[in-house]
Formats: sequence, structure tokens, C-alpha cells
Amino acid sequence: MVGTAPLTAHWSNWAGNQRGSASTVLRPGSPADVAEAVRAAVSAGGRIRVTGSGHSFTAVAVADDRRMDLSGLDTPARVDVANRLVTVPAGMTLHTLNGLLARHGLALPNLGDIDAQTVAGAISTGTHGTGAGYGCLSTFVEAVTVVTGTGEVLRCSADEHPDVLAAARVSLGALGVLVEVTLRCVDAFVLHAHERPAPLADVLGDLPALIGGHDHVEFYWFPYTERVQVKTNDRVPADDRPLPRWRGWLDDDFLSNTVFAGACRLGRTVPALAPTISAVSARALTERHYTGRSDRVFCTPRRVRFVEMEYGIPREALPEALAALQRIVTGLPFKVLFPVEVRFTAADDIWLSHGYGRDNAYIAVHQYVGMPYEPYFRAFEQVTASLGGRPHWGKLHYRDAASLADAYPRFADFQAVRDRLDPHRVFTNPHLTHVLGA
Repeated sequence: MVGTAPLTAHWSNWAGNQRGSASTVLRPGSPADVAEAVRAAVSAGGRIRVTGSGHSFTAVAVADDRRMDLSGLDTPARVDVANRLVTVPAGMTLHTLNGLLARHGLALPNLGDIDAQTVAGAISTGTHGTGAGYGCLSTFVEAVTVVTGTGEVLRCSADEHPDVLAAARVSLGALGVLVEVTLRCVDAFVLHAHERPAPLADVLGDLPALIGGHDHVEFYWFPYTERVQVKTNDRVPADDRPLPRWRGWLDDDFLSNTVFAGACRLGRTVPALAPTISAVSARALTERHYTGRSDRVFCTPRRVRFVEMEYGIPREALPEALAALQRIVTGLPFKVLFPVEVRFTAADDIWLSHGYGRDNAYIAVHQYVGMPYEPYFRAFEQVTASLGGRPHWGKLHYRDAASLADAYPRFADFQAVRDRLDPHRVFTNPHLTHVLGA
């Protein structure tokens, strides 16, 4: 049976910038319960949105009718160690999945920098990490089970409904309810992390060698400075240089969260201090080397609340985009308190992936909660859109279906699958109508 909650069930995302009040909260215990709920919604002319961990900054998960919570979905995880495959309920968090894989000597090949998202939410929005040889997390998907807008339970793989798989691996939840996901894994591995401050000009000048010389590369530019913090991760045979507990607490908990939160509050109260805060932040995190289990190196705690926009652009356009971003930050009528994150991914063939058909550089701009951000984000979007940029589906942007159709060569193919799987648009909301059309 499908569990329900009382009327006007309030919900907000992690950042607090998206809120909704569903008429009903559905808590299915099985795929059959999901199918039953979908058929009931269709019969009543209603809508369903599935909410995961609330880590999207857009309104993609906001439910204006029925909200579905998959955390109680009782489908057993299955680990095939010999073939390096894992099948998990779609509502499982990445954190739980990483622990499950580690116990079986496996790991995901790559991860982003947080692990609080559900598996379904992460793949549906194109969540990615960094690394020139790796696409977004959806490239690890081998198969999905989806409950369509007609209540059909559909298993999709390279052999069964491959067109649906091509669309469903990044789908914004517009095709149906993902109830189960099969992911291709690798043997568990150890990463060596090297973090260091550097001049921005030096990093950009040596970028091809930097990206090509490491498994995973990212850097953070501190506004109002010419400084960045560079992080590289490389696979090594042994965990022989673990980060001392005190150093992890000092850098990742105290400096990056507690002290940074205080600095952001100060900057919000006295904006004129923002350049000084940024300059101090650029020099507070010193160089360090350490090794660790892959997911523990990839993922770090994020407790300071912010809003974010992120664009994937052709990799060769990165210097032009960053130069324009520096001019934008300098000319804003308010101050920016958060560093800018830059990452890299490989091309893939997923229809609505930001990396479809090209190697990407990603630029993510952030602003501390309670600070103005829209003029900043809009100016940045104007620059990146002109360079062929594609907005991250889980991050704030102002694009509509018409402009996005031009950015994605397989947009019409996705719409055709959507028309077939959800003819009644039971899985839409105003945000999806804006970005995908009616």
C-alpha cells in the first residue's frame, strides 16, 4: 500500500530557496505501489513529483500536487562483484551506496564533492565530478527500472528499450519514477590528493598539461584576487599517507565550514570587507598531500548554505569565460563571498547530459544565502550561453525550452520519448514546463 501524509505537507530544499506545499505525500513501499499511485494521479488529473535529498537549487523537485518520497522503497540492493555491477533502490543516497560498495571491495569510478543526493536525483540532473577521462555519474548507469506515466513498470537497458535508457539516464524526472538503478562499478581504489594554492595565470597557462597529467583536476578561484586553490586526485596502490584527524578537522571542518561561515556572515553584514575576506581565504588553506578511500577523498562536508549556478562549456572556451567572469564580479553593485569552482569532464552520448558530444569545462558560481545573486548569475549566464554553454539541470539558471532545444542536439528525441512515456504529463511541474515545454 502507498502511505500518505496529511494535507499541506511543507518541503524546502537544502539551500532554502525552493519551497512547496504538496496536497499529499506518497511513501510507496514497492514498485507496484508506485504504479498504483501513478494510475490514481492520472485518473484524478493530478501530478506527482519525486523529491530526493533536496540538493537541487532549481524548482525541479517542487511538487504542487502530490509529492513522492522513495526513501521507504523496499527493493533489495544486489551486488554482483564478479561483473562489478550494483543494483540499488533509486532512493538510496550516494553516501549509503559508497559504504555498500566499499564493503564488497567496489567503488564508483568518480564522484562529485557531496554524497547526500539520492542515486535517482544525482543521475536525473547530470551530477558530475571532475576528470578529463570521466563523464557525469549517469555514464555509469547500465540499466534502470522506471514507472511510466501510464503506470507501466519498464526495465530499460542496452538490450531492452535502449532509447528509453538513453533518455532516462538524465531525465529531470520527466519520464517517470525511477525505482531501481544498475550501476557499473570498479574495484575499490585509493586516491592521492594534492591541494595547493597557485596564481590563476599559471594554472590557465599550463591547463592542458595539468588536466592531462592527473586523473582528476579542479580549482577554485577566489574573487577579487588572482589566486586559486588547485586540487588533483590520482589513483595510487596504497593508503600510506592518511590525513591526520586533526588536519582534516582543521581544514575541512573548522576552516572550510566554521570559520568560512563566520566570514560569510561578516561579509553579508559589511559587504565592503568581501575582497579582504576573499584574499584571506585564498591564503588560509595551505598545501597538503594525503591518501584515502576514493569516496572519502572525492566528497567533503558542505555546511555553509549557498545558492549556485553552474555551466558546462566547451573546454577551449574556459579562459574567455573566466576573463569575462572576473570583469562581471568587479562591476557588480554588490559583493561575492564564495569562490568559483572549475571542473572538467569527458564527452558522453546521453541525450540531455551537459557533456553530450563534447569535452566540457564546468564553471560554478555561488553566493552566500541571504546575499543578492540574480544580476551576477544572469550576467554569467549571458557569457556562457554565448559560448555554447549548457546549464546544470540541478543549478539555478534562466533558460527556457526554446533556448535549450538549440543547446541539445537530441532534445527533440527526448521529447518524443517523454510524449510516449508520460502522455498525460503526470510528472510535470511549472519548472519542467518552462525548461522542457508543455
